[in-house]
Amino acid sequence: MAIYHMQAKVVSRGSGRSAVAASAYMSCSRMYNDYDGIQHDYTRKQGLIYQEVMLPPMAPSKWNDREQLWNAVEENEKTKDSRLAREFVVALPVELDKDSNISLLQDFIKKNFVNMGMCADFAIHDTDGHNPHAHILLTVRPLNENGTWQYKTEKEYLCIKDGQEKGFTASEFKTAQKQGWEKQYRYKIGKKKEYLTSSVAQEKGYERIDKHPKSSRYGRQNPISEQWNSDEQLCIWRANWADAVNKMLARNQINATIDHRSFADQGITEQPTIHEGYIAQNMEKKGIIADRCEINRQIRADNKMLRELKANVAKLAEAVEKSVPIIAETLEAIRSHMIFTQYHLLHNEMQKEVIHDWMNHFNPILNKYNTVKKELKAKVTERKELNVKKEKTSILNPIQHIKLNQQLTTVTEEIEELKSRKEQLIFQTQCSTDKDMTNLSKKYDQMNNNLDILDSQDISLQKQLEKDAAAFREEKFRPEPEQYTELLDTRIQIRSDFRDKLIEQLKSTFGKYYDYHRRDIATNEVDYLNVEDPDVFSHRAWELEYQRKQEVRRNQPTRTKKRSHDMEL
Repeated sequence: MAIYHMQAKVVSRGSGRSAVAASAYMSCSRMYNDYDGIQHDYTRKQGLIYQEVMLPPMAPSKWNDREQLWNAVEENEKTKDSRLAREFVVALPVELDKDSNISLLQDFIKKNFVNMGMCADFAIHDTDGHNPHAHILLTVRPLNENGTWQYKTEKEYLCIKDGQEKGFTASEFKTAQKQGWEKQYRYKIGKKKEYLTSSVAQEKGYERIDKHPKSSRYGRQNPISEQWNSDEQLCIWRANWADAVNKMLARNQINATIDHRSFADQGITEQPTIHEGYIAQNMEKKGIIADRCEINRQIRADNKMLRELKANVAKLAEAVEKSVPIIAETLEAIRSHMIFTQYHLLHNEMQKEVIHDWMNHFNPILNKYNTVKKELKAKVTERKELNVKKEKTSILNPIQHIKLNQQLTTVTEEIEELKSRKEQLIFQTQCSTDKDMTNLSKKYDQMNNNLDILDSQDISLQKQLEKDAAAFREEKFRPEPEQYTELLDTRIQIRSDFRDKLIEQLKSTFGKYYDYHRRDIATNEVDYLNVEDPDVFSHRAWELEYQRKQEVRRNQPTRTKKRSHDMEL
């Protein structure tokens, strides 16, 4: 089933990652990082389906070699916590073949990233044949027309004019200075330190203690970078990915769609733990009752009706054992209760089927999630141990340091891959957090327990159905043979009342899960169990109705003739 999953990450040195390592890991290749002198070799990694580098027109052609591209990125970023790349992990539709998924990605990346000026490096992975997904690595610094890197942020000086403060870049300040704007510097005023303009400070004879002018904390962000980093742009990319997937599915005549919106925005208020989708909706449509209290309420309602029925049967039996009207009422009462019991069995059967479908859907996902979680925990522990080992290694042993750095980079990339896999599994269950997955696991156990409850309930219901069938057969043969027609006619006359009462009881017990189709199926099965032909009843009912109409017609001319005679008089 096609699912929506688009996870956005940032590759930064501050989190212990490098763009070269990330690219080598996703492309299953060997790449050397000039920045830290580490060679990353992931040629033995499995699951690579396809890989490609896509460049905007202004990018140097040599960057088609991903090693040169990402080393150029590493070389241009100087700080120890630099943001090196943006990474997207997207789930690909399992309904599409390899070529369609490649075409889908190429078209999406070109329209949404490359045409905006980014360099894109992407790879398709599928380790088990059932989880196709893609890693997309993007540059975060814009390019000039000549293929050189632009700035991410530019220093912004906070200047003063007529008591108003405003920010200017170095180029903007040349014009602003002519208009009377002045930079602010820090001056010592007694024991305090304040920012003042040079003209004000000279008038009062204050001493400047800092040569750096006052500036904004983070500087002026490049407008292109600002757009790429905005939440609005991320929402656009998320929506565009859903549109691209849906168009490709429609082009391949596949009846499936995905939606980038949250379940709340989609108007789905039904919970799952996660992230409600078609499984939960089908459970509701089919009437699954997953709450033990609601099942117990059904049992109590069923038992109450059974006690009332037994009391009525005993009272009627004490009255007139062979009275046709009493026998007819007893038979219809037993039949109604049998239909109720059979309906309850059919309802439970539907519940168990839906629960089995739900469990079969989530069981493999939960198993994979638990496995990935254990692997992730082990990798995090391994990274901690490597960091401790690195701290204890002497600086005079550079070879050991390089080896440990390589191991740390590999473990870090493996952790990121496991995190992505875990996020995909969480999204497949329509959940949002690990806590939701824990609740889903608890719900799975509750569903399993509900199956046991339903099985136990079915045994009791089946026994009751057999008792009612025996009582029906005994009551049916109580009258004399010459009374059978009278009994049939009486039952036909009172059946509609019993049917209305039965429908009311079913609606009261099952509420919104009442299904008249299931009621009709239960009725047919009860009539078959009681060896009664519904056609006999319908044919006899038609005969009685015909006789009634004929009687009306026979009486009609007499009344008409009398009225005419009265008029003549």
